Amino acid sequence: MALNIKRPNGVQDITPKNIHKWHTVEKIAKDNAENFGFKEIRIPTFENTNLFMRSVGETTDVVQKEMYTVMAKETKYTLRPEGTAGTIRAMLENGLLNDAMPQKVFYILSCFRHERTQQGRFREFHQFGVEMAGSQLPSADAEVISLANSILNHLGLKNIELYINSIGCPKCRAEYHKALKAFFETRKENLCGTCLSRLEKNPMRILDCKSEICSDIAKDAPIILDYLCNECREHFETLQKYLKNMNIDFKINPKIVRGLDYYTKTVFEFVSSDIGAQSTVCGGGRYDGLIEQLGGKPTPALGFAMGLERIIMVMENQNCDFLQPRTCDLYIVPMDEQAVEKAMTITKKLREYGYWVEYDVVGRTLKAQMKYADKINASFTLVLGENELVSNKAKVKNMKTGEQLELDLDEKFADRFDAICVDNMLGNLDQLIAKDE
Repeated sequence: MALNIKRPNGVQDITPKNIHKWHTVEKIAKDNAENFGFKEIRIPTFENTNLFMRSVGETTDVVQKEMYTVMAKETKYTLRPEGTAGTIRAMLENGLLNDAMPQKVFYILSCFRHERTQQGRFREFHQFGVEMAGSQLPSADAEVISLANSILNHLGLKNIELYINSIGCPKCRAEYHKALKAFFETRKENLCGTCLSRLEKNPMRILDCKSEICSDIAKDAPIILDYLCNECREHFETLQKYLKNMNIDFKINPKIVRGLDYYTKTVFEFVSSDIGAQSTVCGGGRYDGLIEQLGGKPTPALGFAMGLERIIMVMENQNCDFLQPRTCDLYIVPMDEQAVEKAMTITKKLREYGYWVEYDVVGRTLKAQMKYADKINASFTLVLGENELVSNKAKVKNMKTGEQLELDLDEKFADRFDAICVDNMLGNLDQLIAKDE
């Protein structure tokens, strides 16, 4: 019978065949973040809708068009469209911002936005992100960018370019908004309906419009760098000096803006040329006003988020190395019911040692069991029949070399098998070293 219920549009299943790719990215990102002093935080999948209205901004596409919101009795809840707002809410609510600064956290989570699906853009997507609170210095910006750069380098990504910009503070951005508004006012008859509403509330958002007509008009718009106040200009210039000191290549792109209202000063993107239009694999920046906006004391903060789906797409396109998926260490082939009981005993003990061990639980023949062992890439097999049970001895077969070693099936069996695995691992290591030399 055909399956008549399928997964919703814009989401994907991550099957065991591909999960090692996700584990690779998550492990490398996590390890690098911890090396920089960041600690993991986990937050709810949904929040009070007002959190995103206040932080992300009512004029953004995310809030106006893309959020998944439900009414639970008299309260509106929204599936998180991004990670920063919920993380800052959690840091405030749990008192992290009362501890020594800076506070540095990272997260791995899924986000939800109802938008048109295409390559590299999903309605449920996954992010690795970091947030640092408590420093207004450009050295903190450089540190966060350096972490993102380190993760991408350790993943082996090539052809990645870093673009940076400053979108100023509320003071200098007010002057910039005046200039933008004057520019777009003379061209408003050609703007899309959404951008017409943005013209009054937040003209900077027009620069981020996906419409080709609006994008073409915006090419000649004033740039924020010409309107920076002295403090913002000095901050941006110092950041550039720090990045050069760390040999992190970058380009200034004055067209980078943010669809989220809480950003100030530094914004940045790491862009790949290998995945088409949706080419940004990491984006971030500073949001010095967000914590105060959510009810905390004025506290500078910044961070970034990486799209895991996009990173994996780039890694696949560039044939980057992924961690090898774990395989079965020992497959036990029992020939009768008595052998099954012995297999259970051996399996339990070896699993306590940390080994992946399986035995037949579906009643296959000897031939079928050996085929299955080969299919799951078992490193060793052990056949248990009447002779093995009587003699209390059995041969462990190396499935790669064909070598067999006879071992006593006594209380020391697990220790002997452990020694075989260690020898096998060291032998493989010696082969790799010799090949490399």
